[in-house]
Amino acid sequence: RSLSRTVRCTDPAAHTVDWRLTADSGNQPAAVVRFSGGRLTVCDPGGERPDFSGDVPLNRLPQNNSLVIYELPTAWTNSQGQGHRELGVGTFRDVRAMVDETVGGANFASLPVVERGRSYLSELGANALELLPPADSFFKREWGYDTAHFLAPDHDLGFPEGKTSSTAIADIAALVVACHHHGIRFFVDMVMAFGRVEPYQTIDFDNFCIGDPKDHREDPDALTSGRADGHQDIRDGFGSTLFRYTRELDAPAYDPISGQNAVTVPARQHMYSYLTRWMRDLRIDGIRMDSVENVANWDFIRDFKNRAHDLWNERWAAQALGEGADERFLVVGEELSEPMALLTQGRLDGLWNDKFRALIRAALIGLTEDGLNFEETVRRAIDCRALGFIQGTQAINYLTSHDVEGFRRERLFNFFSSSGVTDIERRVKLAFACLLTAVGVPMILAGEEFADQHDRFDSQGHVTQDGGKQVDPVDFSRLGDDWRRRIFEYVARLVKARTEIPALSVDDTTFIHTDFNDGKRVLVWRRGNDTQTPAVVIANFSDFVSDGGLAGEYRVPNWPATPPGKRWREITQDRLVAPEFVGREPLFSWEAKVYTLV
Repeated sequence: RSLSRTVRCTDPAAHTVDWRLTADSGNQPAAVVRFSGGRLTVCDPGGERPDFSGDVPLNRLPQNNSLVIYELPTAWTNSQGQGHRELGVGTFRDVRAMVDETVGGANFASLPVVERGRSYLSELGANALELLPPADSFFKREWGYDTAHFLAPDHDLGFPEGKTSSTAIADIAALVVACHHHGIRFFVDMVMAFGRVEPYQTIDFDNFCIGDPKDHREDPDALTSGRADGHQDIRDGFGSTLFRYTRELDAPAYDPISGQNAVTVPARQHMYSYLTRWMRDLRIDGIRMDSVENVANWDFIRDFKNRAHDLWNERWAAQALGEGADERFLVVGEELSEPMALLTQGRLDGLWNDKFRALIRAALIGLTEDGLNFEETVRRAIDCRALGFIQGTQAINYLTSHDVEGFRRERLFNFFSSSGVTDIERRVKLAFACLLTAVGVPMILAGEEFADQHDRFDSQGHVTQDGGKQVDPVDFSRLGDDWRRRIFEYVARLVKARTEIPALSVDDTTFIHTDFNDGKRVLVWRRGNDTQTPAVVIANFSDFVSDGGLAGEYRVPNWPATPPGKRWREITQDRLVAPEFVGREPLFSWEAKVYTLV
């Protein structure tokens, strides 16, 4: 688009930005770079440098099939009593304090989860941290889904209250190193379909971006990629500006990847630069690609995924680690219609399995889903291969994600409350027993491990885009409630089992017992292959209680044999089972028991 005046804008390849200094519009911050020893080097505005000197070898990080991902927003709150709630940014330093017991928090230093001497994520047992988009965003105190400067960590996330300048580069480096030292992989949520006040929207709009696609329906970049049923929609930028990933330039131009002039799709090359920056310089270990249908070009998605693996393998080879690289890196996408061709054609390594959420939430209130009977509703939730996934590492399972708007998507506490459930503690525990013993990679939205709840709603009492979705933060202070602490401890025991028991890291799953007599809805499944110590789950999705209460019993036929010298341990209560009660312990309403041999 032609302009009649000079417009100052940020360097689109800036590795650091400083929002204290902006152009006249107020939405183009200064780029920061250091000139030292005849070279340009990366630094924060105060001259701070990233330090990865203490990082660990990549082969010490967990494999894909043993991951438990913790999805963390950067908007936090702290209850102050009498209805007062302090809302603020959970900075890189606050997040690091959730991992590294040697440091304390920053903006939320008063919260016990970030106090010095404690590693909250280690207590929970999660071994992958997925930070909601950490690249620099125009909007503050929301979730970062309007990226402005793709190569730069977010200015606000490196700018705790009381500091004079942002240290985003140094702080995110320290966070990544802390994660690695604690056996935690660092995933990044990448938003590539659109951006907000991104520099190329000013520098070269027509070649990098498309205006409102509704006004350009014949444009090759106007439509989404094919959804699961094959149809295409008009792309949705959710108020931001969409990038072009299909239309090529008319003539050669500089390509930042090859360093040569070439005919390219320039937004693709910009995103490859973004990827290279975060993979090489910031040492991320996994990627979640947002809104795949609005990225809209499967060839680009495949090439992006392949380049990510190439960059990972480059880091692996530099450490001379031999085999095992692919088992420790994932590129997964969010496309909620779940077109399996993205996986069968090798475009992505995995997909968010939103069907798990829909199926298991129905079962948790005694209902069915998608016209299935109850047994099949649970079976398909527990074994994602029944949904078309080939293996568990292709499916990211979750009870709740950050997309809390819509039918049965809100936080578990609010979901159960609105469904008329009164035994919320029991239901939340049952939900996590299913999540953490199902085939797939489990993901936990921060706060669900202690049944956090929504506090902000629209005028109709719903969680919506404008009524709490992106500004209703996680409230870690609720962990002080006794019943919520019990849930946390229950979940932590299951997370530990999920990351340590080999039977839960393979796909082998057998349903060994079902009981739908007399109003019961009881299913029992065994995880693990014939050569492994099994894990056995008994789940009661009904009001049924064994006669006699604690003195009663529920018999499960076909219970696996107990080898000589072994005992069964019930994981959720961390207790050994007396030999005479194996396979016939009492069963209570809406509960699960999880057993393994020790």
